[in-house]
Amino acid sequence: QMQLVESGGGSVQSGGSLRLSCVASGYRFSNYCMAWFRQTPGTEREVVAAIDNDGNTSYADSVKGRFTISQDGAKNTLYLQMNSLKPDDTAMYYCAAAAPQITHGEWWLLRWRSSEEYNYWGQGTQVAVSS
Repeated sequence: QMQLVESGGGSVQSGGSLRLSCVASGYRFSNYCMAWFRQTPGTEREVVAAIDNDGNTSYADSVKGRFTISQDGAKNTLYLQMNSLKPDDTAMYYCAAAAPQITHGEWWLLRWRSSEEYNYWGQGTQVAVSS
């Protein structure tokens, strides 16, 4: 089975930056669509950004222009560069992997946003933004 391990979380002031990493093992990283989700107490897990094996990316409206998702296939590592952080970005951040049995077009239309579509999850890394 695929295993995902996140790292890079921490505490930062508003306007600061953090870089999250997710190392995948068990299966080839490139065979999956990868994503970052986040969750705060009392809220549902929401997508932050996603990337497919062709390098296509998509972002939640709340992080566009501030966050960048990327991957290094040779290292089997997913990254999330977070800049201009805000207190509202405070959350547990999770790495996730999906192997959708649908067309790429259908996936990117809407399905990529749903946590129910993802088969594997990391344990999360905490991000706290203060001001």
